[in-house]
Amino acid sequence: MPKVGMEPIRRAEVINATLTCISRHGIDGMTLEKVADYADCSKGVVSYYFRNKDNLTVEAFKAFLAYYGQMIQADIEPTMTAQQMIDVTLKHILPPYPEAQEAKINVSQVDGTGPMHIPHIDQARLFVQFFSRAALDPKLQEVAAKSYQADLRGIAKIFAYASKSGAGHLAEEDAQGAAYGLMAMVVGLSFFRVAGIAPPQGEDNRYIGEQYVQRLFQAHAK
Repeated sequence: MPKVGMEPIRRAEVINATLTCISRHGIDGMTLEKVADYADCSKGVVSYYFRNKDNLTVEAFKAFLAYYGQMIQADIEPTMTAQQMIDVTLKHILPPYPEAQEAKINVSQVDGTGPMHIPHIDQARLFVQFFSRAALDPKLQEVAAKSYQADLRGIAKIFAYASKSGAGHLAEEDAQGAAYGLMAMVVGLSFFRVAGIAPPQGEDNRYIGEQYVQRLFQAHAK
C-alpha cells in the first residue's frame, strides 16, 4: 500500500513515465517493466494503480489529451478578447517552433500547471502513436471522441462570445462550424508536421491556423 498522501504523486509519476515510454518505444514497445524503470519504481506499483497495459494506455491517453485543456484554461484570462482566447488555444494545441528539448514530460497538476510540459517532439510522437492505435481500438476512440467534443464546445463558446462582445457576428451554428473547422485543421497540420510535410517555403505550418482565425474574425466583424 502507498504511504498516506503519496498516491496522487505516484500515479502522476507512472503516467508521465508511460507517456515517456510510449514516445521512446511506441505503444507496442511499452511494457509495465519499462514504465516501472522510467518511473523508478517496481512493476508491482504500476500494476497496483493501473492493473494492466490496456488500462495504463487508456489512462495515459486521457492524461495526454487533458493536458491541452488544462494548459489553455490556465492561460486564458476573463479580460481577454475572444481572439486572444483563441490565440492562446492555438498556441497550446499547435505549439510554435522551436522549443526546449531537454524538458521532461509532465502532464500532472499535482504541483499546478507551471511545471507541466510536453516537448514538441514528444507531442508529435504521442499524437501519432495514440491516434493510429485509436483507429482500431474502440476504447481509445471513445476517449478521443469525449475529449474532442468537450474541446469543440469550449472553442465554440469562445467564437460565440465574440459576437456577444461585439467582435463579430457568428451565429451559434456558425460558431460550432468554426470550432470544428479549427480543430480539423489543427489535427491535419499536426499530422503534416509529424510526416515532415512543410509548406512551400518550408516555414512552420502553424501560420495556416493563425490565418484561419484572423480571416474568420475579420469576415464576421464586418
